[in-house]
Amino acid sequence: MYKILFKESARKEFYSLPQKVLIKISSAIDNLQQNPRPAGVKKLKGQSHPLYRIRIGDYRIVYSIDDSVHIVNIT
Repeated sequence: MYKILFKESARKEFYSLPQKVLIKISSAIDNLQQNPRPAGVKKLKGQSHPLYRIRIGDYRIVYSIDDSVHIVNIT
């Protein structure tokens, strides 16, 4: 199981979302704990360290994965 960490700016943005959207995104983030590379994930190009994104409606979750310590960093 992976631990989820938020960058401070991502946390502020997350909690400013409308309640209906917040529930959907929260569920998707919870699923990242079990599987940080779900179906539909895209690996972003041109980064010094790999970033991934998943799409939830009109919103995107951008994150990095540290497999050695089982951490998902939401940026």
